[in-house]
Amino acid sequence: MSTATVKAPQSGESPTGSGAGSGSAPQKPGTVEGRIGLQANLRHIGALVRRNALQIKQDPESMMDALLMPIIFTLLFVYVFGGAIGGDGASGDRDQYVQYLIPGMMGMMGMSIAMAVGTGINEDFRKGVMDRFRSMPIARSSVLIAKSVVEIGRMLVAVTVLLTVGFLNGFEINGHWLGMLAAIGLTALFGASLLWIFILLGLTMNTAQAVQGVSFLVLMPLQFGSSVFVPPGTMPGWLKAFTDVNPLTHLADAARGLMLGQGEVAGPVMWTVIWSVGLTVVTAPIAITKFRKKT
Repeated sequence: MSTATVKAPQSGESPTGSGAGSGSAPQKPGTVEGRIGLQANLRHIGALVRRNALQIKQDPESMMDALLMPIIFTLLFVYVFGGAIGGDGASGDRDQYVQYLIPGMMGMMGMSIAMAVGTGINEDFRKGVMDRFRSMPIARSSVLIAKSVVEIGRMLVAVTVLLTVGFLNGFEINGHWLGMLAAIGLTALFGASLLWIFILLGLTMNTAQAVQGVSFLVLMPLQFGSSVFVPPGTMPGWLKAFTDVNPLTHLADAARGLMLGQGEVAGPVMWTVIWSVGLTVVTAPIAITKFRKKT
């Protein structure tokens, strides 16, 4: 259940609409005590999702990262590093490296897309967009949830482009196609949990530049200190210890197991779900509470 907001009462009118002499305690302008039911909350989320989707339609450039980033990164790593690294971390078999790289990069795409939501939230406050929601009778949490839903959609677009580029460069699914769908679902689940971290950063930092800088500091160790690009066995012991507990490593290994039938599947899938649920349970309430205080 979420706290609602409504338009501030007109001059001379009580917040409850019963007249100035009703004797009821005045409420904070722009808010109303009470709760919004689940059905109404879902309607608010749906309306805001449509609003955000229309904004993307009106501004196609906002999809450039989801469309171009998978292409650039795939071609860069396959043709610059693939011939030297190979899928086993030693040989220079580019085809083998494609098989290793593509499932791992699915999680990387989710992380990179998630990073943008923090900057967007921060800019919305700076531009006064959030001020418009203060006088609307909607659950405040629905604003963040709707934005998260749209960002998950952008993640799925990025993963689709990544897989398409991978197939064009020789990537093959050795397992069942349902395994690929399961890997995509895990990527969306993990990406959704990361969204709340970056939303919290966007609500905490004073400028969009600060949000972007801190976000990169979060992303870089997780992405390059993982099994996304090379097997952990090639790393020094201290780095391998970090890689083995890195949630992105669990996701990459789970995707490889589901799509290629390589290595253990149950363990990486379990740890990916645990990390995703844990991050969401911890960060989502904090982000929503901070958002309510700011609005």
